[in-house]
Amino acid sequence: MEPLATQRQRQAWLLAARPRTLPLACASILLGSGLAATAQAFNPAVLLLALLTAIALQVLSNLANDYGDAASGADDAQRIGPVRAVSSGLLSPQAMRKGMVITALAATLLGLLLLVTAFGNQWGEILTFVLLGAASLLAAVTYTVGLGGTPYGYRGLGDVAVFIFFGLLGVIGTYYLHVQQLSWLPFLPAAACGLLATAVLNVNNVRDIESDARNGKSTLAVRLGRANAIRYHWALLGMALLLTLIYLLVLPVPLAGWSCLLVAKPVTDAARTLHRTRDGETLTSMLKKTAISTLLYSVLLSIGLVFF
Repeated sequence: MEPLATQRQRQAWLLAARPRTLPLACASILLGSGLAATAQAFNPAVLLLALLTAIALQVLSNLANDYGDAASGADDAQRIGPVRAVSSGLLSPQAMRKGMVITALAATLLGLLLLVTAFGNQWGEILTFVLLGAASLLAAVTYTVGLGGTPYGYRGLGDVAVFIFFGLLGVIGTYYLHVQQLSWLPFLPAAACGLLATAVLNVNNVRDIESDARNGKSTLAVRLGRANAIRYHWALLGMALLLTLIYLLVLPVPLAGWSCLLVAKPVTDAARTLHRTRDGETLTSMLKKTAISTLLYSVLLSIGLVFF
């Protein structure tokens, strides 16, 4: 039988890794690969390695978030969200730093293998993506762990980062790894995916708005205030829907591709709930619903493009 201490440590690392956030990390990779398949340039090895790299980066971001919020005091006893490993004492700061280093190395190795698989000896493309990968690593760590200054997640810039890395860069970068050329049309669903991912973050920030304000974490929701943050949320959803409709009409997309619009109901239901309640557990369930809907959007659009 496995020692109890080992079981608890494994559970602590699983808690810190926050596996429920991983579907969101996969959404942009799946969508970019689906868009590439419509250009007859799909590479299964690129899809697999891109997914593994994205998952490693997301786990790194989660570990850094756990560590950074504990170090800054942003996690207090009144925090609404899931238990954090460092602030609760389940993992020491030293152990978390070591875990961050190991995860960063894994993400780097996976990313390099991905680039060699996609580009072979095309060193110009490899160098470009190495720089983009370095930016992704830096963004994952510095969201709540400042390097000589206030973390950008505490200055209301997290929304911009999520839109870029989970939308434009995630989708278009994956598309380019397959196709190795750019087209303007994929930018429409890429931006829509980024807006939906940003809406996920906004649900989180609206839920935590009181504790974040109390602890000096100036997310965009804190800066806007609750009422305006909810209006901003509706704007994110509306723009995502508009860009998707333009893409569906311009391409044009087969009827099955329109099934991606089915996610409009769950995300709008979640948005309405932001108006009706401040209950932490309820809003956490709405966060999950919005994240799963973002993944479903990518999957349904990709399936509609590829198989119909």
